[in-house]
Amino acid sequence: MKYERTTIPPEEIARQLSICHKIFDRVTADGARPLAMVDTYGCQQNEADSEKLRGYLAEMGYGMTQDEFQADVIVVNTCAVREHAEMRVLGNVGALNHTKKAKPDQIIAVCGCMVQQEHMTEKIRRSYPIVDLVFGPHELWRFPELFKRVLDRHKRVFATEQNPGVVAEGIPRRRDGSVKAWLSIMYGCNNFCTYCVVPYVRGRERSRLPEEVVAEARELVASGYKDITLLGQNVNSYGRDLGLDVDFADLIRMINDIPGDFLIRFMTSHPKDATEKLFRTMAECKKCAHHIHLPVQAGSNRILKAMNRSYTREKYLGEIASARRWMPDLVLTTDIIVGFPGETDEDFAETLSLCEEVRYDAMFTFIYSRRVGTPAASMPDPYTREDKQKHFDALTELANRISAEKHRAYIGTKQRVLVDGETGRDEYNLSARTNGGRLVHLKGDPSLVGQFITVEIIDGNTWALYGKEAENHG
Repeated sequence: MKYERTTIPPEEIARQLSICHKIFDRVTADGARPLAMVDTYGCQQNEADSEKLRGYLAEMGYGMTQDEFQADVIVVNTCAVREHAEMRVLGNVGALNHTKKAKPDQIIAVCGCMVQQEHMTEKIRRSYPIVDLVFGPHELWRFPELFKRVLDRHKRVFATEQNPGVVAEGIPRRRDGSVKAWLSIMYGCNNFCTYCVVPYVRGRERSRLPEEVVAEARELVASGYKDITLLGQNVNSYGRDLGLDVDFADLIRMINDIPGDFLIRFMTSHPKDATEKLFRTMAECKKCAHHIHLPVQAGSNRILKAMNRSYTREKYLGEIASARRWMPDLVLTTDIIVGFPGETDEDFAETLSLCEEVRYDAMFTFIYSRRVGTPAASMPDPYTREDKQKHFDALTELANRISAEKHRAYIGTKQRVLVDGETGRDEYNLSARTNGGRLVHLKGDPSLVGQFITVEIIDGNTWALYGKEAENHG
């Protein structure tokens, strides 16, 4: 599908901010500050979108709350990747009947990927009359305009037209925390894996201009953020639509050149586009974490072809070998789908053997979820849920065993970590991450949050490491 890149003009964002200020005057006229709640489901890109929603709401005069009974506005930012996420959203939206009864003027908005699907929009229209505003990811940039329409007309507003996607700069953001930050570098996806709904709800790939990305990274570093994650559905495709001869590896180098002590992370990489140039860049850029999330999804070439993944098992294993040559300390994580339509015992055995060979530090495993409108949804699938559950349990057992073995190997070593938060527990009151993204629990003064320190690893299990601050940590 060919399309024209759509960039929202700065004056349009200025108009949205002007609408925000009009709403501010209106909702704060009595001197009280109203409250808003943003409830987010799904991936890190959704988290980044919610930062924009909170940014707009703050400009409109709303404070933030996590109590749906206190909120004057509730925005539910949804996910469409798996049925379970959609069922959770619908269940939680339905439960808001109670808050709407207690607070009849409460405005409820549902946005994000789920509602970009026509059948889900219609379900909300018919079955969830408490929802006042529905809009897809492509309309987020004009959230204030849509919100004001609800305020003015006291009627439901739906904005979920099909759209290949837009790029909008200058939307205000309100981030959670002060240590870790999401930085979107591109939006959408061109890959059309047969099981995945993302290209249909997020649109085609659109890269932000490198100068916009670098400028935002500079602002984050200047604001004290120490852990910056670059986001895209397939970051390895960055820049192909710009015609500027700047690819993802080049972008990493540009951000690495920003003065300061911080880490660069990224997700997600698609194996069909992972290159030795990327691995070399990661190795040579001191601020780039030696962690790559490289979803393999299956170990069988037959299933990979049916998934339209555009690589083979052999190509994938070659990339892993190349990445590890450049970074012997590489931490590698992956996604795997169990029970893709028609996956046999033999196909699954190939997935298990690949995982044994690669030995991932962590695996995120899922049972195939049928998505309306995707090619896989109409593929014959003679295998039962029980068959798939057996495979899933076997893969989970393997993943947990390898992760525990990997974590045990850290015991007795010293690791430079970024302390990123408090746990609320007494024994290990702080959480931290290694360069490779491994979770470390430790005990220490809360003033360490936001600092890089050296810890000695004293224990480890399947899910985390445990450490103590090393002497002369520096």
